[in-house]
Amino acid sequence: MTNNTSRVGKTHPTIIVGEIGLKFVGVKLGILGLGTVGTGTVQLLQDSAGRHPLLQDIEIYRVGVRSLDKNRAVKLPESVLITDLEAIVNDPQVEIVVEVMGGLEPARSLILKAIENGKHVVTANKAVISRFGAEIFTAANQAGVYVMLEAAVGGGIPVIQPLKQSLSVNCIHTVTGIVNGTTNYILTRMQTEGSDFSDVLTDAQRLGYAEADPTADIDGLDAADKIAILASLAFDGRIKLQDVYCEGIRQVSKTDIAYAEKLGFVIKLLAIANKVNPPAISIRVHPTLVPKAHPLASINGVYNAILVEGEPIGQVMFFGPGAGAGATASAVASDILNLAATLKASTTTPNPLLTCRHQDYCQIAPIEELVTRFYARFLTKDQPGVIGKLGTCFGNYGVSLESVVQTGFQGELAEIVVVTHDVREGDFRQALAEIHTLEAVDSIPSLLRVL
Repeated sequence: MTNNTSRVGKTHPTIIVGEIGLKFVGVKLGILGLGTVGTGTVQLLQDSAGRHPLLQDIEIYRVGVRSLDKNRAVKLPESVLITDLEAIVNDPQVEIVVEVMGGLEPARSLILKAIENGKHVVTANKAVISRFGAEIFTAANQAGVYVMLEAAVGGGIPVIQPLKQSLSVNCIHTVTGIVNGTTNYILTRMQTEGSDFSDVLTDAQRLGYAEADPTADIDGLDAADKIAILASLAFDGRIKLQDVYCEGIRQVSKTDIAYAEKLGFVIKLLAIANKVNPPAISIRVHPTLVPKAHPLASINGVYNAILVEGEPIGQVMFFGPGAGAGATASAVASDILNLAATLKASTTTPNPLLTCRHQDYCQIAPIEELVTRFYARFLTKDQPGVIGKLGTCFGNYGVSLESVVQTGFQGELAEIVVVTHDVREGDFRQALAEIHTLEAVDSIPSLLRVL
């Protein structure tokens, strides 16, 4: 399932030749689907202010939809929306095809047709990649185009590109992930509330965290698709989906979770790929008792996390929202940006994603303007009214106190601990300067900011 294509594709951005030389005038996208992810992607591309400047060179040229009459959350020119998806993948003006329609067909056929026509592809379709990756990437390698799939695993978590690039010099031996937000939400609720599986599942469906037919999630099928993709990248080999051992969470009861808690564990649905007898690997999805000290034990709710272990890097964990329009659109748009940079670098050098684009210095706010909470520990003489004097000094500068506790004594000095509410650091420092002048205050041995 890995795409080792190193050649730039057949398509190229439009170039205008004039007195100033070559001018890059944009990359044309053909987007297949305008559902949740497609809409989020369009919104992100339309709102490029404050983002990478290369996004402004990307044109939403065609968007394929089922109906032209549907009310939509994004505004697009009538000429952009069409119902003929094949026309998009066959259009010679389209340079990048973005497949966000989901499902196996016609997504697979359209991706293959786009590749055949020399177009780069961005997809969020984990099911198509895990099942037909060999076919798709073989075709892409032969055509000299790229297939990008950051959004297929982990939603907005950037893990595909790090595995392909940043971590590729490491010898990866284990990839362990919580890669399905629905099951993690259910298990978290069962753990924190002592609820039954069926009750939490019903609630998750009502809240939109679980589908009406939750089979793919709760039986581990979705997680199996994702670990197959991650394993193919981590271990540089294609994975047959039927070789992934898959066990869901239907059998996990609140009794199991309670006993796990007493033993110092939490139960998570883990997707695991690791070398067991190199070059052989084990690849599996199943509920697992995770020690509370393990990095994945604290990943709760609909969040995802992927722990990569290898040499010499050690452990690296990627954490974030595993689904949702904004998160997935972020991953889709990052792949689009990478392809746009590749196309641009074919006409102008160097690659705009690898060069420094910083022209001006950032404006840094002085530390005095920081707004945060503070922890302070005071050593004072054991006299009546000391706490009141501290409160008065803080009040003079608008510092609100969350708690004030006399914790004990150090020798003959009383130890007082103060935690503030959010305060401007400059105001807090002025209050401390006044406190230092108090005859009853011996010292302030500790001063820490509170997250």
